[in-house]
Amino acid sequence: MNLESGSAFPTQSSRIIVVANEKGGSGKSTIAINIAVALLRAGHSVATLDLDTRQRSLTHYIDNRIAWSRDSDREIVTPAHISFADETENLDPADQGALHELCLKTIQQLAAAHGFVIIDTPGHDAPHIRAAHLLADTLVTPINDSFVDLDVLGNVEPKSFSVVGVGHYAQVVADARKARQDLNRKLDWIVLRNRLSHINTRNKRLVGDALADLSRQLDFTIVEGLAERLIFREFYPRGLTAVDDLTEATMGTRPTLSHASAALEMQNLIRPILGIVAPQDELATAAA
Repeated sequence: MNLESGSAFPTQSSRIIVVANEKGGSGKSTIAINIAVALLRAGHSVATLDLDTRQRSLTHYIDNRIAWSRDSDREIVTPAHISFADETENLDPADQGALHELCLKTIQQLAAAHGFVIIDTPGHDAPHIRAAHLLADTLVTPINDSFVDLDVLGNVEPKSFSVVGVGHYAQVVADARKARQDLNRKLDWIVLRNRLSHINTRNKRLVGDALADLSRQLDFTIVEGLAERLIFREFYPRGLTAVDDLTEATMGTRPTLSHASAALEMQNLIRPILGIVAPQDELATAAA
């Protein structure tokens, strides 16, 4: 596909949302499935693509969701899903050019059939992952609230904690933006502060200040993310999300205060994301 001519880009009627960060363990798959289900519940046609050919966390999440729906005889909306690992079975893993082209083609095919395509990525760099960034209309980057995770976006001076350089992942995003800008395509970038402490610690304030500085330099929107809640881990075996209808009929058990708190927190997180990618009046179901 010829990206330079724009032929690889899906139509303007579809939206590509890429959830990415080169740092592992930042909650990418959890965010991806919650965005997908929120859009489904708002009545949109949604497909998901898992580019992690090794761990396949999003694929396992959706498999769990389908199995729970079947075994519990409960209807739960589920996106159309493709695992990139299945698509690459007949390709040489060393042929990075072929992986890049296959990724572009797969995204284009999904976008032709669905209004939204949500893409989950692994915590490393690769040509096919950069291909997804090239096609992204919206990039969502979850980041744990620590300077270890912040390092992928920017480097800080150890005495003042002020930002003194751009991180390696931020450069990947800059390259994608430049390529898209040359074709008059905009890339909205959202950074989620994840696993936030309930206490206003010095580290929390310093990370917040550094992110605010980086947001001005790198042009991204900061969204306050999720606190550390065990309940999010409990959703995974059943493939449920915090934006599902968390009733006894859906879960097979009575919801608790923790379920309600998780639902409210995820809805507050996703609302500003979806406000960028879909009209607000279409999100009433997802935000309810």
